[in-house]
Amino acid sequence: MKSQVRGGTRWKRFAVVMVPSVAATAAIGVGLAQGALAASFAISGQEFKVSTDKLEGTEFVQYGSVAQGHTLDDKPFAAPVAVSGFDTAKITNMCQSVVTPVPGLGNITLRLEAGKKAASSGKDEDKVQAKDLYLDVSYLEANAEFKQIDIGIAAGSLNAGPDGKPTNRQGIQPNTQANKNGFAQRAENATLTDVRQKAWATTAATFTLPGLNLSLHRGTEKECFKG
Repeated sequence: MKSQVRGGTRWKRFAVVMVPSVAATAAIGVGLAQGALAASFAISGQEFKVSTDKLEGTEFVQYGSVAQGHTLDDKPFAAPVAVSGFDTAKITNMCQSVVTPVPGLGNITLRLEAGKKAASSGKDEDKVQAKDLYLDVSYLEANAEFKQIDIGIAAGSLNAGPDGKPTNRQGIQPNTQANKNGFAQRAENATLTDVRQKAWATTAATFTLPGLNLSLHRGTEKECFKG
């Protein structure tokens, strides 16, 4: 692994993405008919959990920001996040879950699983695949390997392209305000294994979900992980 620490970091590109929560169930059904899910969702004020055996990503970027949105009862909120982005991502055995309190029923857990077959086959066609994937992460636990990594201050990087000329900020993760003088990093390739994370939002240009299984459960026993 090659590491280069620099006072300023220029990102090659930025784009946009998401993973579904309870409110997005209808959109998932539409995407299934096409085999690929085009997604763009506002932050709902609910954290969701994601676990994967392995995530293989290209053009990884990460920077500090603040996610803003509205809670289920329409109250505004803001939360500090680490925005993590990938140009492309291949995911083995992905699980996503979100718990929603429902009057008269108690807590209901929506659980989504996909790419489970890839754990045994190892084939790319069995993996969940995403393009222009971004996540507003509040917690991450994983084993990680980065290749060609740059770590530094994000000063100017969100407003200037690789040629140093100003950009129109197109592709910056929606509902977040990046700290242009804050910590940031990027890498040509990133591999994360045994991933456990919590996030406020995910967005993706496309999300392909082989072997998708979506289910609803009472209580919280079917969350992707505890804690």
